[in-house]
Formats: sequence, C-alpha cells, structure tokens
Amino acid sequence: MLTIHGVPLSVHTRKAIVTAILKKIDYTFEVVIPVMPGNPPANWGTLSPTGLIPVMQDGDFTLADSTAICLYLERKQPAPPILPADIRDYARVLWFDAYAGGTIFRDVVDPLFAQTIVGPNIRDVPTDKAVVNDVLTNVQPKILGYLEQQSTGNFLVGDAMTLADIAITSNFIVYQYLGFEIDAARYPNLAKYLRGIVATAPFQKTLPDERPFVDQMGLQRDFLSLD
Repeated sequence: MLTIHGVPLSVHTRKAIVTAILKKIDYTFEVVIPVMPGNPPANWGTLSPTGLIPVMQDGDFTLADSTAICLYLERKQPAPPILPADIRDYARVLWFDAYAGGTIFRDVVDPLFAQTIVGPNIRDVPTDKAVVNDVLTNVQPKILGYLEQQSTGNFLVGDAMTLADIAITSNFIVYQYLGFEIDAARYPNLAKYLRGIVATAPFQKTLPDERPFVDQMGLQRDFLSLD
C-alpha cells in the first residue's frame, strides 16, 4: 500500500493526501512531526533528499515533492483526472500549481506560519510583527486581487476539481488556520470559491483528521463548518 509521510497541517502534505483521496487510492499516513523543529528521523535524508515534506513510498519506489507525487498519482490512477486533456487548460493547471507553491506559499503562508507558529511555539523566538504586517499590507493584496479575478466559477480551470484547486485551496486552509481571513466584501469571488472547494468530498474527508493537531496548536477552524 502507498504511504505518505508528512506533517498533518502542511500545505504540501495535504495536497498529496487530497489527490490520493480524490482518486480513491488507498494509502497510509506516517506523521513526521520531528521535521517541524528541524530534527528529522534518522532515515529522513534517504527518504527526502531535500529534507522537505511530503514523501511518498509505493512499494520499493520513493518520491519526494508534492507536485511530483500528485503527477505520479495521476499516472497511477488516471480517473478522475487532476490534469485536463485540453492543452491550454493543462498548462493553466500547472501554472496555478506553481503559483501556489512558488508565490502564495513562499510569500504569504510560509512567512506567516513561521512568525505566528514556528517562531514563538517551537523555536522560542518572538513574532516579528513587522514581517507579518509587511506580508498582510504589501504582499498579500496583489495575490488576493489576482485570484479574485481568476476565481469566477466553481473551479479555477474547467468544470471539475484539478491540481490547481487542490494546491491553491490547501494554502488558504493554513492561512485561515492561522486566524487570517479572506475579506468576502473585498474578494467575494475568491471567498465563495474557497468555501466551495473546502466543501468538496476529498477536502471534507481530509480535514477532520487534522483537527487534533489544529486543536493542539490552538489554531482556528471555524471557517471549515465541519461540525
């Protein structure tokens, strides 16, 4: 059986898990909590050459990187597809996946998580409010504004959930866990779109398993409406 190693609240781990659930691929999940404070298991360097999560093992095959894992799962179980057949839609899905990891995560979610959770709770370093304010004031509006223009339907590309939706929404779940909100008055399309994706069966199946970790870390989950 396929095994996914990672941290339950991780944007990238969730991306792989939701993809597996969407495709009805049986998997087991191995929590790698020591990765968070930078103290990975003894064999982690073998499993993950970069030291990052998630990692997937399928029999004797090991693969790191969430996008690579999702593309592997796409070939392993083609239906339902997370990549469209149309060449332009295919390219747009890959673009949104790259934008999710290379812009949203790098410039918004990761620094906010580092400042509000990792620093004060794990490394005993106070939150740098100037960093948080810079992200919220100078970085975030451009990103949310762009996504507001793109999220005019139920899905970012086509008429079914794709890797684009999984990657983008996974980032904003963590963003909202941290207590930050999508201003529905300013970004109505984006707010509605994210609510719709969170309500889909694969996310609804994934998110309850994260609750113990959310509660343990004192994060927000009111936006999920799962109870």
